[in-house]
Amino acid sequence: MWHGTVLQMPPAPSSSQSGLVLGVGCDQLMAVPPVCSGGASSKKPSQAVDWEKQPEAVAVAPSPTSLKWLPPFFIVLVSILEIAVFVCVSADPPEESLLVYRPDQRLQLWRFFSYALLHASWLHLAFNVLTQLLFGLPLESVHGSIRTGVIYMAGVLAGSLGTSVVDSEVYLVGASGGVYALLAAQLASVLLNFGHMRNGVVQLMAVIVFVFCDLGYALYSREPKPLGLPHQTRPSVSYIAHMTGALAGISVGLLLLRQLDGGLRPRPLRWLALGVWCLFSTFGIAFNLVNTVTAQLLAEEEGQVIRQHLMHDLGMG
Repeated sequence: MWHGTVLQMPPAPSSSQSGLVLGVGCDQLMAVPPVCSGGASSKKPSQAVDWEKQPEAVAVAPSPTSLKWLPPFFIVLVSILEIAVFVCVSADPPEESLLVYRPDQRLQLWRFFSYALLHASWLHLAFNVLTQLLFGLPLESVHGSIRTGVIYMAGVLAGSLGTSVVDSEVYLVGASGGVYALLAAQLASVLLNFGHMRNGVVQLMAVIVFVFCDLGYALYSREPKPLGLPHQTRPSVSYIAHMTGALAGISVGLLLLRQLDGGLRPRPLRWLALGVWCLFSTFGIAFNLVNTVTAQLLAEEEGQVIRQHLMHDLGMG
């Protein structure tokens, strides 16, 4: 829209004309610098603003948030911490360690997470550290350290909860639950961003082949040694911790990982992922609470029975 000012010049005394009408734009008036009568300007001429080029300058300017990129640090920090704990504890962690997950110490809640810092051998440690670096660093570079950290810790918790339900008499060490959560999160990332990934099929096949090979070794290591052979020296692998960690990784991954196209994931998919994780976690926590309370009640009853027998033997009953 054109904005202007209408000026009317007064008519000459000897003329019958009504005067000269001028239409002057406001922007033209503002663009003309004032000029003194002597031909010298008392002030410097103001620069005219080029409003047509201003939006382009704003669009090209970098956003402040785009400069705040942090390198992936969570996986590196966890790997360094696991190596340091292994060096301090040695290759054979004691059963009385405060970090080992034990089914008879369920009330010590930190054990559901701290067992991931311990490993049974150098091979066990190297395998987990190399795997989480290989698959975790690319995931953390794309989706951020917070999302990757939540997925990793969810896998660690799921590994201990699943083991407490299925293998409720075993002690647990190793970061396999978190490692399998990262592997399953890679699968979730491929499912969410398959059309925007260059090597989506290659990544998917790499995860599948790796999982099948590791699960095969886990099942093989649980087979008992035949009679007459020396005692089994390789540690038993908890495939339950692997499977429950993977379940946590794919469910939490579908819930938290970002889509590269900026779109929103379907609402039924989000509700399904949230429901699977909440259902599994609720069942595992409730199972541990019930078992803990039941064990305490049985211990109290057994103690009362022993006390009664003792009093009877002493002739005081």
